[in-house]
Amino acid sequence: MPGLPLTPAVPASASPPLVGIIANPVSARDIRRIVANASNLQLADRVNIVLRALSTLAAVGVSRVLMMPDRAGIRAMLSRHLQREHNLHHVFPRVDFLDMEPTSTVEDTFLAARLLRQAGAVAIIVLGGDGTHRAVVRELIDGGASPTTIPIAGLSTGTNNAFPELRESSITGLAVGLYATGRLDAAQALAPNKLLEVSISGSDGAVRRDIALVDAVISTDRYIGARALWKPEGLHSVFLTFAEPQAIGLSSIGGLLHPVARTAPGGLSVQLAQDPARRRIGLLAPIAPGTVREIGVEHFQPMPAGQPFAVGLDAGVVALDGERELAFDSGERVTVTLRESAFSTVDVARCMSIAAAAGLFHLPS
Repeated sequence: MPGLPLTPAVPASASPPLVGIIANPVSARDIRRIVANASNLQLADRVNIVLRALSTLAAVGVSRVLMMPDRAGIRAMLSRHLQREHNLHHVFPRVDFLDMEPTSTVEDTFLAARLLRQAGAVAIIVLGGDGTHRAVVRELIDGGASPTTIPIAGLSTGTNNAFPELRESSITGLAVGLYATGRLDAAQALAPNKLLEVSISGSDGAVRRDIALVDAVISTDRYIGARALWKPEGLHSVFLTFAEPQAIGLSSIGGLLHPVARTAPGGLSVQLAQDPARRRIGLLAPIAPGTVREIGVEHFQPMPAGQPFAVGLDAGVVALDGERELAFDSGERVTVTLRESAFSTVDVARCMSIAAAAGLFHLPS
């Protein structure tokens, strides 16, 4: 079988494929870094991750990359590195930055995802934690992107990182490049993903909605405060799209109770018990890096897709993928619904397996 050609596998008349990159410069800098000794990638580490992905994107024929700018220094440092590599005649894609003024808030991620969709990106590589990936997916869904239109490829640079996989960016770049240049089609390269839709309905008929990629956690707290959840006191219930025993964070509660795979249908609902009299199961769970706490569980049950689960709490806060986002008061009704095949990701492992079996990386004799 012929090996990988040196030019993109798209028609000569077509525009070269565009890959987007959103790199959160401040992921893994929440309160858990202080109270739980969580890791914190330095700026140079984030730039090196991007450089490795760019190098392998170029190796499989991606010539255009559009990236989110920032105020923390990723853009400046990356530009210096690329100029040095160009002087050494190393091959990288052309990297342009989105025309936007960074604010160093999550609004940067929302706007970058929207601009990349408008620019025609065929895939987006995301560097960040669960919150960054949630923001990208939320914007793509709000923008009406169908599940297979713009897949994301996640690189874990956050705190708990239940959703993005810890993977070498060189391999992620290869997999994304194979899909972007058309050597692998959507059926081969992409995987469907579940999410949780949280709806808060007021007595006046107003409805607030948001999503979570991994977990929606209900707390009895009445304030947002420090956004990251890092202790079990006050937790009321946990809703999960998937629950892996090897996960860290609040999703580990479900993973150690009743594992649910990412690819399995349905999710998991867990009712916690702060009152010892209501406790049916006691559990030790790694709810943050270096932090194992005792969790009381009243009961748990599967979450079928499309079935709204009502939250039996008068007032409190909803944390989405580990961060407090939505406060609700008495008189408001909160429901959580699991949605299947809601968005797509690049399945890096499957891409590389198919490429190996097809000999896509074989060189001509």
